[in-house]
Amino acid sequence: MSASIDRPAYRIETERTVIRCWDPRDALLLKEAVDASLDHLKPWMPWAEQEPTDVEAKVQVLRGFRGKFDLGQDFTYGIFDVDERQVIGGTGLHTRLGKGALEIGYWIRADHINRGLATEVAAALTRVAFQAYDVNRVEIHCDPQNVRSAAVPRKLGFTHEATLRQRVPGSGGQLRDEMIWTLLRNDYPESPAARCQIKAYDAIGGRII
Repeated sequence: MSASIDRPAYRIETERTVIRCWDPRDALLLKEAVDASLDHLKPWMPWAEQEPTDVEAKVQVLRGFRGKFDLGQDFTYGIFDVDERQVIGGTGLHTRLGKGALEIGYWIRADHINRGLATEVAAALTRVAFQAYDVNRVEIHCDPQNVRSAAVPRKLGFTHEATLRQRVPGSGGQLRDEMIWTLLRNDYPESPAARCQIKAYDAIGGRII
């Protein structure tokens, strides 16, 4: 990863959301969002099969997210409304692709879908990835059957590079196909993501973008 990742964006503000590093104190809000969305999440998110879990389990999960975030190992965020009174989803800039690349993941709670929020959030994280983390490539992976999810990278100018067959675990233990969408640094300036309006801040509130 680029050295600039040593100054990660802990807080990102978009027009309708606050995207920030999770805190263990968010456990109750996270539980409410997940519990209200299980039927919506289970077909696409393998972790949802282990739900519902109690608040203490959520605390431990969020401690893990925060620890990796602070160490610069992985960057998992909560998506909140502008008042930060409700969790409306989760997202992340994940480092599993290796040096010079980040993968964006996202989920939106069931009662907030079809509002363009996933696109707004993914655009914001794409901009942070290229302008603050200085990567060469951003990817979004999704199930081909998840039409809403696949629409997000398409709207943001990502290229569908491949569909890998029976590649990742899905619900019920079945292997599912996975679409790979990619945006390269050279293509980013002309993408819709480059035009999204955001404010991004580091761990002590310093403005990054």
